[in-house]
Amino acid sequence: MAVSSPDHAALFAAMPTPYLVLTPQLVIVDANPAYLANTGRTLAELVGRPVFEAFPGNPDSTAPDASGSRIRASLERARDTCRPQTLPVQEFDIPDGSGGFTKRFWSLISVPVPDDEGRCRHLLQRVEDITDYVRQQAMSDHPSGRGQRWHRRVLEVESDLFARGAELRAARQAEADTARRLAALSGVALALGRAETLDDLARVVNERGLVVLGAHGGVLGVCDGEGRLRLVLTDGIAPVGVGPETVLPLDGPYPSCVAARTGARVVLPDRAATEAFSPELARLSAATGVQAWAAVPLESGSRRIGSLSVGWMHPPALAQSDLELLHALAAQSALALERIRARADERAQHAVVEGMAEALQRSLLTEPPEADDLQVAVRYLPAASLAQVGGDWYDAFLLGDGRLALVIGDVTGHDRHAAAAMAQVRNVLRGVAHSRRGAPGAVLSALDRALQDLQVATLATGVLATVEEVGTGDRLLRWSNAGHPPPLLLEPDGTVTVLEREPDLLLGVDPSVLRSDHTQLLVPGSTVVLYTDGLVERRGAVLDDGTAWLAQALAQWAHLPLEELCDRLLAELDGSVDDDVAVLAVRVRG
Repeated sequence: MAVSSPDHAALFAAMPTPYLVLTPQLVIVDANPAYLANTGRTLAELVGRPVFEAFPGNPDSTAPDASGSRIRASLERARDTCRPQTLPVQEFDIPDGSGGFTKRFWSLISVPVPDDEGRCRHLLQRVEDITDYVRQQAMSDHPSGRGQRWHRRVLEVESDLFARGAELRAARQAEADTARRLAALSGVALALGRAETLDDLARVVNERGLVVLGAHGGVLGVCDGEGRLRLVLTDGIAPVGVGPETVLPLDGPYPSCVAARTGARVVLPDRAATEAFSPELARLSAATGVQAWAAVPLESGSRRIGSLSVGWMHPPALAQSDLELLHALAAQSALALERIRARADERAQHAVVEGMAEALQRSLLTEPPEADDLQVAVRYLPAASLAQVGGDWYDAFLLGDGRLALVIGDVTGHDRHAAAAMAQVRNVLRGVAHSRRGAPGAVLSALDRALQDLQVATLATGVLATVEEVGTGDRLLRWSNAGHPPPLLLEPDGTVTVLEREPDLLLGVDPSVLRSDHTQLLVPGSTVVLYTDGLVERRGAVLDDGTAWLAQALAQWAHLPLEELCDRLLAELDGSVDDDVAVLAVRVRG
């Protein structure tokens, strides 16, 4: 069944409570029958007349507000603030129709009726005659029921109680508003702490902060250091055809630009102030419907880094507490903005470091040489997330006499400093190996002395090995171990031998120490695996357990091609390692 629209005129006429309707100029435009009956007047006598002309007040009254100045002030406050106003018990005599006046006591509430733009269009005054109540109180509270002084005292007490009640309600409302603002600010602070981008920051301020102010939308402006203001606008603020982000000159004719440039607060409380601010802002207001604005600067110390602006579709009644809240939001936003900028700079610096590390890796971890009778495979997995190379390294190169040199090493650390030290050790070792052409032990001793002479202050472990031909198809592995995990030999039948020998001192400890060499015959199909400790170290386990795992894995996958074998080994680490991993494997073809 269809529901008919209410007849508001009939409802107004049927209300038992007296109501008077006024223009903003306090001219009477209507009154309901209850009001007319209460005052003894007709509608024709009242409509079109100023209210204090129709009810001029008793010139002979001794009441504190006989002229109605408090009533006028209450009506004007309701009109100017667009908020309801309540008066204490008010004594105001009205004409009795025969040239005299009748003493009356009233309870008055004035309520503004706004138009589409939020401005006061009419005033609705609820007028309740409480004369009988006041007189009854005076009679019942005094034995005689007579006496002008006692009557006046009753009125004063009643008025004071009413005023105190209104003050208490206002205080409770202010307390609730303060709690709401504090809750909003704490929520904004927590959300801003998680903001990672400028868009995150703008969204938090709009969704968590501006809603407390009843704003239609907001504009976050950030100074770019080149005389421009980058803006992030919410949908309600951006005009049709303009994206959520735009850039304005810092001297632009908008509140956000002025606040960011001068550090001054800009408050435009209504459409008139907005249109008078600048033609550009007037056009923006016409395009978006935003009539009122407030903008405050974003400041970090003595620097102005941007601005925060909010807009309202209807002119708000901004209290000082509202502006204080806006400043608090701006202060929190400025802190978050500085943090976001610092993180962005840090990420940019990390990207530079990462690029340098990648370039270093490409230059140091070179592809092994190709040989007809030997196959070499290499792998590297860094532990440091910001550097693609650390202190571990591998190397393989041909010497002038035809031998293949194999190197696996580990400089302490796994960051860019370790990578730099590794680069020095690697390059010096290459030079010494090519110039001396001796056994691996003699080369490592010469490397130790060279590092001391060159003042390369670092410690490193390593294995230097050479592979040379000793017969038809056979090869001889000769190596020297400077405190490094031992090589593993995988024979063609799947047998795995740990080439454990007494290791020599680490590089960088004592350049005068004599280093020893060890040999192992390699038949065709044999594989030698050199590696760094990151491959076999496990949390909570001894190194021998890791070496045993590696031996078992090599035996299990002995049938695999060399490249696939190396991939399987790294796959077992599940892509996450606490230390760098380098693997160098050589297989005798045959």
